[in-house]
Amino acid sequence: MKGILVRLVKQLVAVGAVAFVGGGSAAALQDNAWLTLLIGVVTCVAAVLVYRWVVRRTEQRAPVEVAASGAVARTAVGVLIGAGMFGAVIANIALLGGYHVHGLGSVSGAAGLLGLMAAASVTEELLFRGVLFRIVEERLGTWFTLVLTGVLFGLFHLGNPDAGLWGAVAIVISAGFMLAACYAATRNLWVPIGLHFGWNFVAAGIFGTVVSGNGEPQGLLEATTSGPDLLTGGDFGPEGSLYTVGAGVALTVFFLWLARRRGHIVPRRAKTNATVAR
Repeated sequence: MKGILVRLVKQLVAVGAVAFVGGGSAAALQDNAWLTLLIGVVTCVAAVLVYRWVVRRTEQRAPVEVAASGAVARTAVGVLIGAGMFGAVIANIALLGGYHVHGLGSVSGAAGLLGLMAAASVTEELLFRGVLFRIVEERLGTWFTLVLTGVLFGLFHLGNPDAGLWGAVAIVISAGFMLAACYAATRNLWVPIGLHFGWNFVAAGIFGTVVSGNGEPQGLLEATTSGPDLLTGGDFGPEGSLYTVGAGVALTVFFLWLARRRGHIVPRRAKTNATVAR
């Protein structure tokens, strides 16, 4: 148990440092879209390199979950899933009159959001799925770890400006559980990274909607939402919509079915006699 905790702390500190410096810098410099894009890309590369280094150092193995081979294709699959998921959600909101496009937005704004969302997606997936889920799952098994890390992921978003209890609950169900299940099904971080990025960037960078309660983005479209909060998500954005929760549940069930079919469900490790004796 001590060895697992040591690995967990070392990896969280190493990747978390990159996330704090890079993500914080990108967020602070949002007024300069092209610089934000550059910092976002650098943060992504640095986070993956640091993750690879710390896994090799603490686990004495190759970090195959972020292997370069197949990374582009797997990320693209994730992006398509995330973009498709958001497209379905916003289409349903629009059909009920909750989403309104007023004109074109900003190309440079979308570029800045590309960097910002890429940095957030990569660092959050490395921290929550690559470190927390993967290491805790070794001891507690897939089911308990999925619930635990999903709840922590929701609590993490409570610090956002327009977040609230319902927003956090929606994130737990639609993103925390789903992204953990996606990793369990694929045993690869590129797919959940792509899925996370696909949702975030399409939501803010293309459709111009709020992401996780983080202000009003300047995407390719200038748009607003109106109507009941349970339909549109209110100030928290479409992630707080019941449509998103429903889509997240459906994908979580699918990914867990796939994980079970592939034999990727890890059972909880039983205590040894030596452990019990102590």
